[in-house]
Amino acid sequence: MNHTRRIIALGLIPALAGCAALIPGDSPQLYVLSPKSSFDESLPRVDWQLIVELPIAAAGLITTRIAVSRTPLTMEYYARANWTDRAPVLVQTLLIESFENSGKIISVGRESVGLRSDYVLKTELREFEAVEESGRTLTHVRINAKLIKMPERNIIATTTIERKIPVESRGIDGVIAAFDDALGKVMKRVVEWTLTTPPAKLARSS
Repeated sequence: MNHTRRIIALGLIPALAGCAALIPGDSPQLYVLSPKSSFDESLPRVDWQLIVELPIAAAGLITTRIAVSRTPLTMEYYARANWTDRAPVLVQTLLIESFENSGKIISVGRESVGLRSDYVLKTELREFEAVEESGRTLTHVRINAKLIKMPERNIIATTTIERKIPVESRGIDGVIAAFDDALGKVMKRVVEWTLTTPPAKLARSS
């Protein structure tokens, strides 16, 4: 994300052209996204442990508010529509659940659980917003990932994965569905990339 982007933090911005009118003072509707649950059986089963760190993000995304960009240099937020947690925390939780759902890793978790990891996955949430582009609305999710070998803390690989998914139906529910699709595709690729980058089995000292 362009970190020089001007943030417009307004409380009553219409969700999309054509959406129902918003009523000032109403409590926000909370939205949650889903972890990825289907993976190719050909993915290797690994014997190492992984920590998924909290993604870093620009200040405009470290919020429960749902971002929308109508021009390349501005960011706004949908009115009366929030994520259930700050976007980086939401993505971290869903990534961990996606790794667990793969059934291919013996242990994955947050740093706070005290897991002794063989690898650390560091991510940056670079795009996590709806965008208006060429007369249509899309959701844009882009994550940069670095895989770090422990305890040496050597970066062994890095990648950037992104998806843009068109919003197919009017209203905020259509936006959320497109977010779910875009994030799901990105997380699936992050899981596949992470599991196939290092050796499936580690040589351990006796």
